[in-house]
Amino acid sequence: MESLCLPVIHPAIQKLKLSGSWLHLLAGLLILIHALSHLNGSGIHPVFLWCQVLIALDIIILVFAGRGLLASAPRINLFFRLVEVVFFAGIGIIMMGAGAYFSGIFHFCLSLSYLYLCYCERLAAQNEVLCFYHTGITLPGIPRHTFMIWTHINRVEAYYDSIRIETSSRQVYHFSFRKNLDYQELEQIHEFCEHYL
Repeated sequence: MESLCLPVIHPAIQKLKLSGSWLHLLAGLLILIHALSHLNGSGIHPVFLWCQVLIALDIIILVFAGRGLLASAPRINLFFRLVEVVFFAGIGIIMMGAGAYFSGIFHFCLSLSYLYLCYCERLAAQNEVLCFYHTGITLPGIPRHTFMIWTHINRVEAYYDSIRIETSSRQVYHFSFRKNLDYQELEQIHEFCEHYL
């Protein structure tokens, strides 16, 4: 038996993809609020101020006009996520330099959280695959894939459209396939299970 990798739909990864627009909207609003809070203040360069406004409006317009684009084009999503990371880190540096340490640390934390989100979205942009090997099964996940050896798996129920995996620790994983399996693929899964379970 050769290894078998099948594209699946992971519920957590799908949830992350769907929430991406709302997270971009939050970042755009935070950037806009930050810019508007300095609109009448002195000490901020006007070019920096209006760049903040333009970046915020660009992100907000993208969320409303290109909602489908963000979900279907993960590279554009990652680009804007990196813009948000750099922007919040830049605000953090400026605030720390101005002596506003609490605000600087807050913006650094925002930058780190968006960086982690960017990392997770990059993983989500890769194919979500469930793989069967002689040594075990690889399950897709966030922030990384999980490999389980056969001795940690109690039961596998495979159907043409979905699969259910129960582990020895009583965790249950349920995935839908991106496309229905053909007869040969389903039989190969059954052969793995008969041989190793």
